[in-house]
Amino acid sequence: MRTLRINRDLSPLLTGATAAVATAGALLALTGSDSALRGPCALLFLLCAPAASIATALRGLDPFARTLCALAGSVVVDMLVAQAMLALHHWSVRGGVVVIAVLSLLLLLLTLLRDRVHRGSPGPDSR
Repeated sequence: MRTLRINRDLSPLLTGATAAVATAGALLALTGSDSALRGPCALLFLLCAPAASIATALRGLDPFARTLCALAGSVVVDMLVAQAMLALHHWSVRGGVVVIAVLSLLLLLLTLLRDRVHRGSPGPDSR
């Protein structure tokens, strides 16, 4: 009997699957679907979207610290958005998903812009 061994890294596959499920959760929340998967998938989106953008901004940390800080920052962003929406009396699930998506995209774009500026500018030792 032969043993089948697969020596592939599953990290990209799991990342893609998580992104797909989180995107499906955002779409289910935005369309107002009555699916039983709406809540868990939308929660995954609300945790993963800000965490991914924060993790991109914290590239200098080791992987465990970056993951921990990104998840903690994601919870903080979610709580601040929820608190602001409740304080302004504009609470809605769709609005929360949209605000989290916009904030995550803005942070990701600012990080990419920062990296592009630092790559294009000469360092202090280049004189």
